[in-house]
Amino acid sequence: MPYIEAKLSIKLDENQKNELHAKLAQAVSSAFSKPTAYIMTNIEDEKSLYMGGAKVEKGAYIAVRALGSVAKPSCQNATKEICATLANDYGLNGSNIYVTYHPVDMWGWNGSMF
Repeated sequence: MPYIEAKLSIKLDENQKNELHAKLAQAVSSAFSKPTAYIMTNIEDEKSLYMGGAKVEKGAYIAVRALGSVAKPSCQNATKEICATLANDYGLNGSNIYVTYHPVDMWGWNGSMF
């Protein structure tokens, strides 16, 4: 049920998007013990991101929405893996990566509510 929204300042080709989806889903799956089959990801590249009034050349904003509460240790584990993936595999600067977590009380799927 988690939903991952990724906004990156860099351009990705379709293969890179598919690869990033799999890596983000795995990071969230591991941290929150959720099956990857239920994780939806939205990847938007070439976004204009700014920090401190300056345009970010190699950065990202990742938002993770999850059903129910989210524990800080789980968020820490996911953040570590997400940031490492973005830095090591896509050349992003760790100091230009923000990751936020949003618990969701109500979640609908396939015509019903969880």
